[in-house]
Amino acid sequence: MKAIWFSLDISLDQLNENAQNTMGGYLGIEFTEIGPDYLRAMMPVDHRTVQPYGLLHGGASAALAETVGSVASALIIDPAKQICVGLEINANHLRGVREGYVHAIARPLHIGATTHVWDIRITDDEHKLVCVSRLTVAILVKRPA
Repeated sequence: MKAIWFSLDISLDQLNENAQNTMGGYLGIEFTEIGPDYLRAMMPVDHRTVQPYGLLHGGASAALAETVGSVASALIIDPAKQICVGLEINANHLRGVREGYVHAIARPLHIGATTHVWDIRITDDEHKLVCVSRLTVAILVKRPA
């Protein structure tokens, strides 16, 4: 399968370094795999990501989904000419998680000139489906600084 990425010179170390001092970095999101047409990341279920009942917060799942999908879009565009921003996200929370990690995989449903649509599946450590999300990303022309 041919890779969908703008550049094949991508490393997990670079992605994780770029996440420092961002929401993703604060939540402990770590990129774990780059495939030819998907991106994976994981996030701990801990004091940063749970709600008062001790369950994974739905907003944390949405932040994980938007992070992995948005970064995947950023890896497709020409960064010298374009930027990408989240346009819409939805998330169906299917199962509670109290500990361990959740794992997200983003796969494209549509890669167009002005929008990307991502299917993001979040599972627990036992590979049980926790959340299904769809993210639409707008692709914009980069304006001169």
